Order: sequence, then structure tokens, then C-alpha cells
Amino acid sequence: MSLFTDQNRGDAFAEGDDPTIDDARVRARRVGWLLLSLTLFGVFGLAVLPSPYVIERPGPVFDTLGTVTVDGEEVPLIEIPTEPTFETEGSLSLLTVNIFGNRDQPPTWFEVIGAWLAPSQSVVPIDAVFPEGVSTEDRREQSRIDMENSQQEAVAAALRAIGEPYESQLRVVEAVADGPSDGTLRSNDIILAVNDEPVRDVTALRAAIAANGTAEPVLIDIERAGTDRTVLVTPELSDGEERVPVIGVLIAGEYVFPFEVNIELQNVGGPSAGMMFALGIIDKLTPDSLAGGEDVAGTGTIAADGSVGPIGGIVQKMFGAVDSGAEWFLAPVDNCDEVAGNVPGGLEVFAVATLDEAIEVLQTIADEGDLSELARCER
Repeated sequence: MSLFTDQNRGDAFAEGDDPTIDDARVRARRVGWLLLSLTLFGVFGLAVLPSPYVIERPGPVFDTLGTVTVDGEEVPLIEIPTEPTFETEGSLSLLTVNIFGNRDQPPTWFEVIGAWLAPSQSVVPIDAVFPEGVSTEDRREQSRIDMENSQQEAVAAALRAIGEPYESQLRVVEAVADGPSDGTLRSNDIILAVNDEPVRDVTALRAAIAANGTAEPVLIDIERAGTDRTVLVTPELSDGEERVPVIGVLIAGEYVFPFEVNIELQNVGGPSAGMMFALGIIDKLTPDSLAGGEDVAGTGTIAADGSVGPIGGIVQKMFGAVDSGAEWFLAPVDNCDEVAGNVPGGLEVFAVATLDEAIEVLQTIADEGDLSELARCER
């Protein structure tokens, strides 16, 4: 094979070889390595770069008829020390949601993508769970107060259901700094009425504030240090996912019950266990088992009048119910849009709007009655 000399490059090459092909191959290899490097860099970035989201996962499950561990000892989750109680069967379990991530340590994009692909997990904007300007301490304190109020409302709702009378009042814990009530309402003020309508529980107070709106001040009758007075507060829209009118105070619902009910549940906050607390109290105070010994789980806020309200993370709670062995699930009717189409296999879900409806579901299950007549969450 003869050799020729390329006068422009001074290179020798064999007859029939094309130097432009070799150059193209080199360039292609370089582009390939570049793309691979960019891909690896992108994957690495997804693995370590923070995202503006948090992840909701199924959390621990607690049987309101069972026990919990406190300081190394097993104690009843619900205890009624001075009243006769009855043996129970089965379980009435409340569900929780575990929040993965916060403003200081948000999940990575890699973790977010994994959660998007998991049917038992949800990806939520971080602002919806950890609003700007609300410290972790403030959020924990509000969550603690919500849990305490939920327990008190649950006792009130349970006693109403079995015909036991009680007294109640609303006490201001504190006014939120720079909030609508800062400088107007004080700690230990007793709220008597809103716009001349008496309010006895937290649910009634929230409803009255919502009905007033933010366009004009709300008239609040209070008792302060034994003296009745009236103050004006202009509500503002709350932070977070649910933008509702608020007056910027932490409120404790205080009840005078005919006997003591102790609910022991540490490291769990928020109001969403209220309905299951109420059902557990009723089951302990009445003969027979509400659900006939079946394993039932559920969630929903509760008001003293027995109304059941919506909660967050219901999809995760349904998966948590299945993992706990429950076959039946009570869901707030206002959560039906999230429930429909997302029910895990092996779980029957019933929609309830009141405590009485929840009791009807349990009794129908216990009696092996016609479940087709009970409300479900339709698509």
C-alpha cells in the first residue's frame, strides 16, 4: 500500500483511510463522555441538592382501646379511673403521619422523586407544613395545644353521645405576637361570645370567626379578671395551605366534666385523632364492643357537638391502617375527594360527618348488618 503526504497537515496516511472519520470518532467519544459526566453530575445533584418540599409518610398507629409505653411502663391510652368501665374487644386505632424534612433539613430531589413514585407517600410544599415566619417552637406549641383541645373536645363529644352533661369555656392561652389580637386579647381572658352569639367550644369559635371574614372587625365578649368587657379584633387570613380567617390567639377549650378522663399519648400533636378518642371513650363506658371485636382504624377532628372535620395526610393514614391489620376505616366525608381512587387493597372505607354516623358504622359492622347502606367516598 503506497503512502501519501498531506501537504497541509504533514501527516502520512494509508491510501483509502479518511482522517475526517477518525476526527469524528474522537469528537463523538468526547461528546459521549461529556453527556455521561453531565448525567452523573445531575444524578449527584438530585442526591444532595435540597428541594422546596417535605414528604408525608405513614406514621405510628395507636389503639385507643390498648396501651402505650410511658417511662418504660405500659399504661392505658385512655383511662377513666373513677367510673365503671367495660371490657373491650378488637381495636379502634388512630393513625399518624410522619413528616420527613423541614426548613433546616429539607429532603433532596432524589428523595422527593422516590416519594412521588410511592403510592403510600405524598410530596407537599414546605410552606404548607412549615409556613414562613413560624418558628419550629411555635409550630410545636400550636400542635400541642391542638392535641389538648382535641382530647377535651373528644371527651365532650363522647359524653354528649351517652347523655352525660358538662360545662365548658374558652380561655386565651396567649395572643400571637404582631397578630390581629396582639395588645387586645390577653392570657387568661375568657371568650364568651362572638358577634353576640355565645361560643362554648373551639369549633364554634372558629366557625364564628370564619363567618365574620376579614373585611370588618369581629365583636368579642370576654371576661377578664372577673369583669365582662367587649373588644374589637379584625381577623386576618392564616398562613399555610388553608387560608382561613383567624384572630391570632392560642385558645384552650376548658371543660368541667362529671368525672376524669385521662388520655396518654406522647410525641403526637394536632387535632386529627379526636374522633377515635371519642369512640374509644364511648367503648370503654358502654357495655359490649362498639365494632364487635373487629379491627377498625380512622381519623378526623371532633367537636363537642359531635361533628367530624377533615384532616391532612389521609392517604398515608389509610396505608398505615392496612399495615396495622385493620380491615375497616372511618374517614371524614370532607376528605372524600382524596380518598376516592386511593384506597389500598384490603381496606373498606366509610365516610362519616358526625360521631353518631361513626357509631352507626361500627354497630353495623358488629351486627354484620347491611354495609351497602352506609356512605362511601365515590369518585
